[in-house]
Amino acid sequence: MDEKETLHHYLRVRRDNLLGKLDGLGEYDCRRPLTPTGTNLLGLVKHVASVELDYFGVVFDRPSGRSLPWLDDDALPDADMWVAADESLHDIVELHRFAGEHSDATIEALTLDARGSVPWWPEERRQVTLHQILVHMVAERAHHLGHADILRELIDGTAGQRPGDPNLTSRSPEEWAAHRTEIEAAARTAAGTAPE
Repeated sequence: MDEKETLHHYLRVRRDNLLGKLDGLGEYDCRRPLTPTGTNLLGLVKHVASVELDYFGVVFDRPSGRSLPWLDDDALPDADMWVAADESLHDIVELHRFAGEHSDATIEALTLDARGSVPWWPEERRQVTLHQILVHMVAERAHHLGHADILRELIDGTAGQRPGDPNLTSRSPEEWAAHRTEIEAAARTAAGTAPE
């Protein structure tokens, strides 16, 4: 694989990984806030799909034609980070797939040194290449995939990239509980708060 194919491959893998975090969940679990700031799985998918559409569309003068009202100037703050009741799980998954297809077409049509302009970045950094945006979007997706990993584990205990993930130690629920207890004890000892 050349450099463009490698970056494109990792972008596609991270897309699939993020969408996979929704597998087997219903409307409520996908969209319920699990952090004090309201972070939720479906909101992460909506956000990353929206961002990807802009970076591979607007930046390279290849607009998708898709309206994203949650990014309008008069939209609620952070409206791209959560899903309104009238937006379905299906709608957001379809947006994610649409964004991927549009991005793939841009990536395939352009060379790594193709020039673009990011209008929402400061003037001195606005001029970019496809290479920069590919790296930026792989990092953006990996960043939010990390959030999604933790959220999914909080919802139902599912961890890793997929069932049987070889990068995750195989433990029973009881073994995980004992492991967590061991980590908690080490943290308390290090902080000088361990029970005597």
